[in-house]
Amino acid sequence: MIETKIDIIFVPEQFFPERFIYLKLYYRTFRSNDRILMEQFQVEIFGLDAQMRIVISCAVVVLAYLADFLCCKILIPLIRRVADRTAFKWDNYITDSRVLHNIFHLIPPVTFMVALPILFPEGGKWTVLLTKALSIYIIMVACSLGCAFVNSLYAISSESDVLKDKPMKGVYQMVKVVLICVGAILVIGVLIEKDFTSLLAGLGASAAVLMLVFKDTILGVVAGIQLSAHDMLRPGDWIMMDKNGINGEVEEVTLNTVKVRNWDHSIVTVPPYTLVSDSFKNWRGMRESAGRRVARAIRIDMNSIRFCTAAETDRFSRQPWFIRPDDDGPAVNLHMFREAVEYYLRNRQDINPDLMILVRQLEPTPEGLPLQLYFFTRTRAWAEHEHIAADILEHIIAMMPEFGLKVFQRPAGTDLLSKS
Repeated sequence: MIETKIDIIFVPEQFFPERFIYLKLYYRTFRSNDRILMEQFQVEIFGLDAQMRIVISCAVVVLAYLADFLCCKILIPLIRRVADRTAFKWDNYITDSRVLHNIFHLIPPVTFMVALPILFPEGGKWTVLLTKALSIYIIMVACSLGCAFVNSLYAISSESDVLKDKPMKGVYQMVKVVLICVGAILVIGVLIEKDFTSLLAGLGASAAVLMLVFKDTILGVVAGIQLSAHDMLRPGDWIMMDKNGINGEVEEVTLNTVKVRNWDHSIVTVPPYTLVSDSFKNWRGMRESAGRRVARAIRIDMNSIRFCTAAETDRFSRQPWFIRPDDDGPAVNLHMFREAVEYYLRNRQDINPDLMILVRQLEPTPEGLPLQLYFFTRTRAWAEHEHIAADILEHIIAMMPEFGLKVFQRPAGTDLLSKS
């Protein structure tokens, strides 16, 4: 027997200025020690027997999955069209990923999990197992939803002007690893019927084993944070590391590896902590500067260095680069040559005159006197830079006979045969 009493009391506003209404609901049922009374109670409320409830359960599942299907096929394309018309770009990444699919995939398990205790309040082993399966399914879909959302954040940051050059992939991978680990702990807790906090307390005892297993991952995360925080490495940087055979562009920086494509198109992968513990050369500063350096040396035969004749001095004096010696003595042909080379470099359009231009002598060697050409090309592209440097060097070598200078080179076999 069921007795229900509902009293609704309206309190005048002048007594309680807070304007509230009390609703008293007294619900009293006689205790039943027997399952038969509970079944009769279900029949009185639903007017259904057990078979009909099973049919309703199947209908609920079918309708839930049908709603999921219709949302994925109709609602998601509609949302994408709306997102394409907005002025923002981040919503396109959210709608184009699996985020919305995973959200709608939660409809069937959540619906049936809510309906299960209503349709079958008496419980049983099969309902317990089904509840665990639904809980695990919800956790898995929620983890997939979180990972899809993290992927969308990575895509958004890749297009951001502030974050696109940062090695953020490892950070997002770490977030996904944390999500998966939390999901795994929740699944284990559902299976063994333990609380989440108690499982975490149990994991504390095995922290040493976990640190040993995930040693490379932990080191990679710490190194990735250091590389990102100090802006040491970005995708697209040209780096050199002779110890590991690296000389190329960084393609990808992940949680455990840094992928570099060498100029010979070979791919080298190294762990991130290697780049933190050892030194490497990054050419990004050159690419971001106003020019690319050329430092070439021409070895001059010291036997060809002499004073200029009067005719040579008269001929050189008509050139715009000519500077008369301070002591009014005879000019040296090498000095004239240096002035001519520096004037030639400063007046080339492909050389940046705002950066250092220097023609200097190095320490004499048994192979001659090195004359170094130090300047910067405007372009930073490798092929074009090398072409400019080669053209300049060829032109300067061709100028040397006009000044009576010779390039030093070791005699070859043909030279010895011609002299003999």
